[in-house]
This record gives sequence, structure tokens and C-alpha cells, in this order.
Amino acid sequence: MTARQTWRRPGLMALCAGVGLSLSLAGCGGGGDDAKPQAAPSAASSAPSVSASPPDPDAADKTAVLASYTSMWVEQMKAYRVASPDGTKLDDYATLDALSMFERDLATMKKNNTRVTGGVGHDAEVAELDMEAQIPTATVEDCIDLSKWKAERTTGEPIPLPTAQPLRYIATATVERWDNNRWMVTAYKPDGNQTC
Repeated sequence: MTARQTWRRPGLMALCAGVGLSLSLAGCGGGGDDAKPQAAPSAASSAPSVSASPPDPDAADKTAVLASYTSMWVEQMKAYRVASPDGTKLDDYATLDALSMFERDLATMKKNNTRVTGGVGHDAEVAELDMEAQIPTATVEDCIDLSKWKAERTTGEPIPLPTAQPLRYIATATVERWDNNRWMVTAYKPDGNQTC
């Protein structure tokens, strides 16, 4: 995983660009007495208006959820590169329960003298968000992409993925907003049987 990779959905980026453009265009109209009246469009050139969908009131929370999930993975890949969580900020983004699987992976990697040199692709989205719960909770669904995953022994010998391993599969994470308004990944479950 490189620092340049992002996990934003293309639709969200297009929505943000469209909102920014519409706001900048809205400020361009003349409001003074010098403004010239605009000619009414002819019937031949007028097109039916397209109604814009209302903005998502949970957009900021969804963005924060995905930022925390993404940051967890950035830190996790740092750990996988050296087979150790030392020097990472995993605790800033995930709880012990969520990290237990990753920590088992790291222990196995360290025992077998292996490390990861490739990356993991993601296509994550907030599938559910409950801001009314006592502890606001989100469910993130992610399409994990192992097409650039590379593992090797510390001697440099490559380790191929198992032949039964799908290159793309679904993983689900539970993310909760804690008292300090930080979103924390509290559970992570990959499902290798559900491809994407």
C-alpha cells in the first residue's frame, strides 16, 4: 500500500466535484442594478431540468468512518512489511478485538521469517450507519484485492498465494464512534467465500 492510494469511491468524488461546481456557479449571478436581463430560452433549446439528489446528511460521518478504516490498513501494511506492529499507530484506529487476527498473522510471519512486499487493494464503502445508537456504529464492506499482494521470506524467496485463495473477496468491519469522537474499528471479518 503506498501513501498515494486512496479508498474513496468514484461516485463520492464526482459528487464532491459537482457540489463544488454548483456552489461556485451559484455565486456568479449578478445581483446589482447593472445586471442585464437574460433572454428566455427558446422552446427548442430548453431541456427538461434534472433534479439533484439531496446531500447525504451523514456524509461527514461516513467520510470519518472510511478515514479511520483506511488509516488502520495503512498502519497494518506498515506492520506486515516488517512482520511487527512496532512503530505503527494501529492502536489509534482499531481495538484489540479487531487487531487479534492481524496480530496472529504477524506472529506467524515473524516465526516463519516472512514479510509482505506488495499491497492490498480496497474498495470500501459504509454499508450501514446508525448514529442514533447509544454508541454510533457503522458497518464497512470492503472488496479486498490481492492482485498486487506479494509475500517473501526474509531471504528474498517469493511466497505464492495458495491456489484456492481468491484474489478478490469481501471483508466486513464494524466501526464505532467513541467518547472522543474517534471512529475505531472494533471488529474485522474477511469472508474468502464471498468474492467481489
